[in-house]
Amino acid sequence: MPRRKEQIAAMPLRWKGEKVQVLMITSRDTGRWVVPKGWTMKDVKPWAAAAIEALEEAGAKGHIAREVFGTYSYDKMLDDGTAQPCRVSVYPMIVDRLKSDWKEKGQRKRKWFALTEAADLVDEPELAEMLRRLSVKPRKAPVAGPLLRKAAS
Repeated sequence: MPRRKEQIAAMPLRWKGEKVQVLMITSRDTGRWVVPKGWTMKDVKPWAAAAIEALEEAGAKGHIAREVFGTYSYDKMLDDGTAQPCRVSVYPMIVDRLKSDWKEKGQRKRKWFALTEAADLVDEPELAEMLRRLSVKPRKAPVAGPLLRKAAS
């Protein structure tokens, strides 16, 4: 069994009226809905790496938390067909703007979803639970709440 590898992810969020939405992207291989994520980067803080992934994969720019909102595990299928166990640290991000042109635009779709709808779309139970937890009282959520309160004011 391969050793578990660490990844980072951004959870791009915005207010739409009184509800919070999350920006999801399609994965390049299977086309399923995911949050922007990737490998940790040498000499780059994990939260900063998550912001880079959000920009490259979704064209999202904004303010990202420096603390982890939650983690989830999944098996990444590698090119040789083997499964690489991964643990993903998720950093919430308030999106200030979406670029119309970005690095992976031709390889992915992006779409805003209600948190509960996004939770139903993702394959990872722990990520789904994070999204559902955030949908209940977003302003009171650990780590994400302060960002959301600030964005709402």
